[in-house]
Amino acid sequence: MTPWQRRKRPVEADILSTAAGVSATSGSNAAGRDLVNPVAVHAAYALPPEAYAPIPDSAAAGGVSNIGTGLFVGRVDELEALEAAFARPGEVVVHAVHGLGGAGKSALAARWAARRPEKVRWWITADTETAVNAGLASLARALWPGLAGLPAELQTERALAWLAGHDGWLLVLDNVEDPRHIRPLLDRVPGGRVLVTTRRATGWHHQATTIRLGVFDPAEAVDLFTRILTHPGPRDTDGAAAVCEELGHLALAVEQAAAYCAETGTSPRDYLDMLARWPATMFAAGTEGGDSERTIARIWHLTLNHLTDTPLAGDVLRILAWYAPDNIPRTLLHGLAEPPQLATAVGKLVAYNMITDNHDGTLSIHRLLQALARTPDPDDPHRLPEAVDQARDQAAALLAYTFPADSKQPETWPQCRALLPHTDALTRHHTPDHDTTHTAYALDRAAAYRIGQGALALAIHALQRALTTHERLLGGDHPSTLTSRNNLAYAYESAGDLGRAIPLYEHAMADYERVLGGDHPSTLTSRNNLAYAYGSAGDLGRAIPLYERTLAERERVLGGDHPSTLTSRNNLAYAYKSAGDLGRAIPLYERTLADCERVLGGDHPDTLASRNNLAYAYESAGDLGRAIPLYERTLADCERVLSPKHPMIAVVRVNLELARSA
Repeated sequence: MTPWQRRKRPVEADILSTAAGVSATSGSNAAGRDLVNPVAVHAAYALPPEAYAPIPDSAAAGGVSNIGTGLFVGRVDELEALEAAFARPGEVVVHAVHGLGGAGKSALAARWAARRPEKVRWWITADTETAVNAGLASLARALWPGLAGLPAELQTERALAWLAGHDGWLLVLDNVEDPRHIRPLLDRVPGGRVLVTTRRATGWHHQATTIRLGVFDPAEAVDLFTRILTHPGPRDTDGAAAVCEELGHLALAVEQAAAYCAETGTSPRDYLDMLARWPATMFAAGTEGGDSERTIARIWHLTLNHLTDTPLAGDVLRILAWYAPDNIPRTLLHGLAEPPQLATAVGKLVAYNMITDNHDGTLSIHRLLQALARTPDPDDPHRLPEAVDQARDQAAALLAYTFPADSKQPETWPQCRALLPHTDALTRHHTPDHDTTHTAYALDRAAAYRIGQGALALAIHALQRALTTHERLLGGDHPSTLTSRNNLAYAYESAGDLGRAIPLYEHAMADYERVLGGDHPSTLTSRNNLAYAYGSAGDLGRAIPLYERTLAERERVLGGDHPSTLTSRNNLAYAYKSAGDLGRAIPLYERTLADCERVLGGDHPDTLASRNNLAYAYESAGDLGRAIPLYERTLADCERVLSPKHPMIAVVRVNLELARSA
């Protein structure tokens, strides 16, 4: 009951270019002359008569398509979902496939569209309104080559008029950045099918139903990687699954890595090593003849360019990069900015599929995007070294502010559990020389919770790192350093390593008395902890006087009801019992339990420990009539309140079994 010292894809389809327009013959006419068999003239070019007529109904009789597909694996469920989504007859049907850049949206759309029965299937790059119009103009020329000499805007109008008057066609609008760019098109076409691919998850409720595309499942990712790697011939595929896992099974990343390995002769295992040692280079690595714009680094750079009007969004993304990828509590971001600004920034990231709102108070982010955001690049304004460093330190500070100060209170345990993976991720992603005092505090609080739950090895490692950081940044006499020293000694003691715990306690107590004075609460805690260690080592001759002194000083300085005073009273009773003095131990235990129930409540871990201790004292006195019922009540409460692996449950259960056998 000794207290813890509190401190303040598949390969993207290569879209075929549209057929070149038919050249018009040039000609002229003299002013004032009557024309015989005139030829239409526009901008000094003579056009055939059909250039000014509507596109005929028969234009699509032989089929018109510019959609092809490359290597493709998996996505069976997603293809079936698209078929179901477009099964409704009648009016125009619009669906949008959205997802993180590189998830394989375009490849999925190309694969699905290439197998559709529509006579007209046309792919349009739709990242701007100008690009949409250019794509429609190319459709007009493909339907009726005689339109080639018309101005582009008239070609676009002819295409829109043909689409509006017909059904049985399919448009794929790829990489739509803003729903407003395709609104004029959708407003003109009453029938047909439109498939949109976009990074944007929001803004479609007035125009389309949405289908979210996630990453590959592991088997699909390995299949894609292996097919690309072995396309030139047999290759060593050992480590392919590990590469795909490290890349988070993201389609473009898997394709990029496999193509690099195939071209350079790099094995998957060597690629993993290179990714770990030179991440910035590997994220940007393309292949000869490949599309340099379609690398992980470039795609996400372009996405972030759309968020430059909300600088906080970039800050949030870089901060989230240091945490575990899943179930990041939104509360971690509280204090980063005013709620409206923070909500806007998070909303922008969600809208572009850079992060996912889990709708349970947590956020998720793809692990590869995290790795990219943590990798400084002086040539990328979104990943400047100073911005990456600042985000790392902010991530540590936010953890420190969010961790509960008192992890012994059961009501704080869900919050502690939620924060543990993110503390572990933060400290795993950088070396200890980058730790700040906030990092050390977060480590300290995480360790306090773990000690209470019996995870001692992880707690000791964290406290060693925290102490080293405090000594490096604050010096050996700073109160935070003294606290770290005390807490590490407590962890050693909890693990039964008294050979390291007692000297560290003695060092800490001497420093507390010298730096803070004999009456300081931290000094009293250190004295109590040293007495407990002496008692655990069987040295009651030093433990009991030190306990008695500590209890008297705590009653004088803190008062009789302070939790630390209750701890001292319990510990002194334990020392008396260990010395065989049950006449003093039992009354002191009874008083301590009554005070704990009154001050802390019946479910507090210290109250449960006090109740177990009193039952043990009754048992030691041979009073099993009082010991066994008290053990039974304590075990029931421990199983109800504590986590299943909490060490106190095992202790009480063994005590009860021994008492019953007696």
